[in-house]
Amino acid sequence: MVSSRVAGPLVGPPENAVRWLADENFDNDIVRGLRRRSALFDIVRVQDIKQISGQTDLAVLAWATTSSRILLTHDLATMIPAMKEQHRLESLCSPIVLVPDSLPIGLVIDEILLLDECSVESDWTVGVVYLPLR
Repeated sequence: MVSSRVAGPLVGPPENAVRWLADENFDNDIVRGLRRRSALFDIVRVQDIKQISGQTDLAVLAWATTSSRILLTHDLATMIPAMKEQHRLESLCSPIVLVPDSLPIGLVIDEILLLDECSVESDWTVGVVYLPLR
């Protein structure tokens, strides 16, 4: 017997889609590649947001936290201390994905898309994810 139900279109972001924020120093080739590979990829760049463009890492993390965005950054040296300070001040901090700028761009795009498509909320409780995932 064939069901008479018609499946709805598989278009549109999932209910709990990951929302991303690219740090000011984050490679724009990666951002463009993410948008090219996934039309529904939800990412904004720090330099495009007036409130945080040119501001400190702590201000960027505070905005990411209140906006429920996961921060993509190449900046390990200053972002980890800023994350600790954000936790001290607010007891809450947006997760961070640390991306070494030495990784091939294609690999970075693949791994961020994997995180975007396959992660669940509990995956982000660790606070920091380092690429590469493998």
